[in-house]
Amino acid sequence: MKIAVIGATGTIGRKVCERLKTDHDVIQVGYKSGDYHVDIADKASITHLFEQLGNVDAIICTTGLSAFAPLQELTDEQFELSFNNKVMGQINILRIGQHHLRTGGVIVLTTGVLADHPIPGSAATSAANGAVNAFVKAAALELKDKLRINAVSPAFITESLQAMGVDSSQGVSAADTATVYEKVVTGSLSGQIIDVRNALSQE
Repeated sequence: MKIAVIGATGTIGRKVCERLKTDHDVIQVGYKSGDYHVDIADKASITHLFEQLGNVDAIICTTGLSAFAPLQELTDEQFELSFNNKVMGQINILRIGQHHLRTGGVIVLTTGVLADHPIPGSAATSAANGAVNAFVKAAALELKDKLRINAVSPAFITESLQAMGVDSSQGVSAADTATVYEKVVTGSLSGQIIDVRNALSQE
């Protein structure tokens, strides 16, 4: 498979690329580094990316910025960042990318555990993740004869927790998380939100 990984230079994206490279042709797309560059908050940038890439068998997005702060402190700009990037950025990856996807291809987006298990400070991120979940389920209904679309919902990443200096014992490593992306992109599911913890526990 020819697979474009958007967010390839991030903590999860790097491990996804490493895992897929063994058996697939992986195109690494980052914000400022990688084989190609894209700003997912900019629709024109996404359009330009796919014009460069041509047709692919799969698109994986492991990126999407969102704000984290107490509700009373969240600004309009922080809410806009969360929705313009994590939500509309990924929606536009599908809207534009579907025209560069070979028949029977798959698009995998990224949501997160905070959609279903919010914590204080996660209002903007939880809302963005919930919107991605709803979009994937709805889009799959209309695209079922053309392509598959799913979202992976990672838990907190061990490496990220360690970098922040907080307890990482409940985290899931980027490498383990990458195994779930691999199964989703090579499997047959569509319209599903795949919880990483649940998926790993079933192995």
